[in-house]
Amino acid sequence: MKFKDYYAALEVPRDADAETIKKAYRRLARKYHPDVSKEADAEARFKDLSEAYETLRDPEQRAAYDALGNRRPGEEFTAPGDWRDHFGGGGFAAGEDIDLADLLDALRRGRGGGGRPHPRAGQDHDISTSLSVEDAHRGTTLELHLQRADGPQTLHVTVPPGVTDGQKLRLRGQGGKGRDGGSDGDIYVHLHLLPHPRYRVDGRDLYFDLTLAPWEAALGAQVPVTTLDGEVIVTVPRGTHSGHKLRLRGRGLGSASKRGDLYAVVQIDVPTTLTARERELFEALAAESKFDPRKSEQEARA
Repeated sequence: MKFKDYYAALEVPRDADAETIKKAYRRLARKYHPDVSKEADAEARFKDLSEAYETLRDPEQRAAYDALGNRRPGEEFTAPGDWRDHFGGGGFAAGEDIDLADLLDALRRGRGGGGRPHPRAGQDHDISTSLSVEDAHRGTTLELHLQRADGPQTLHVTVPPGVTDGQKLRLRGQGGKGRDGGSDGDIYVHLHLLPHPRYRVDGRDLYFDLTLAPWEAALGAQVPVTTLDGEVIVTVPRGTHSGHKLRLRGRGLGSASKRGDLYAVVQIDVPTTLTARERELFEALAAESKFDPRKSEQEARA
């Protein structure tokens, strides 16, 4: 059989810990997933990644693989007799032409240890997907297409209302198949919120810029605002300054008692062109008003 360098496939050193291996697999799986990758060899690379991760994530499998030694990728070799004595021959004859993955898979199923096979839980899988802020708020159903080592798989994932960025959903029993009575693995779906043209997301809270005219900020106003649940009226207090945050309680992401808040961040804008009457009014205000927006700076320098 030909040697495969699983560590090289995952781009990690041979002494990498389990967490490093897991992170490397997630990173590369996103890069080479056939549904999103534009690489010519994405499907083959993804299959190699899955095969490597399935072996290295399991301590017993990794120990058996490491015991085969570090060889050149593609090098023909035969598992030594002492290796077979220790880890099991996998039900294959010493000279039989087999694939490395087949040998390790047979070991995983407990066929070659000489004793009774023991149950093996199926492999868990991690996948990432993105959804809009609106879908995260209201809930939705996502159709995900996976390319696994044993073939393609389509999942219909129900996303409950009120999920947040970075939250993960567990799909029980939809991962790798268990062996010899072991339970099937799970699939963990990691959710990421897409950038929104209006809202900035911070956990369950949302922020957006509320633009006011100078007179609205000075005199106060009733301003219509669009939220995830429809339009509401926001009361702008008199004397509101730029950068002030107006809190709309319970209008953020989430549901029931876990609902976040919506913050309107005030930005004051001025007209770029003025009619003659508008100029006259602004000049009258400038002459009458004693307001000095730089007073605090002058006092600080004094």
